[in-house]
Amino acid sequence: MEIAVVGTGEFILGFRLAGVRKTYAAETGERLVEQINRVLQDRDVGILVLKGSDMERIPPLRLRTTLENSVKPTVIAIGGEEGGLSMRERIKRSVGVDLWK
Repeated sequence: MEIAVVGTGEFILGFRLAGVRKTYAAETGERLVEQINRVLQDRDVGILVLKGSDMERIPPLRLRTTLENSVKPTVIAIGGEEGGLSMRERIKRSVGVDLWK
């Protein structure tokens, strides 16, 4: 399983430097949706990282609902709101148990 990161050039740069190979630049809302759909079709991706503000820019219809409920890939929003779910809740969904208990 691989990690994919979608966001602005500045956001993905740190992940590139850390060795994440699947980084996708998306400066506009339209490009953001295109890149997210591309990642969702990639079966090798286990974690999708987005900036919290980018998560809020996604149209609140089908795609945002898909991301908020996705287990594979698990979607992690960094900074700001995390789509209403805490990191603990996202891990619990993806793993199936509450690791904090």
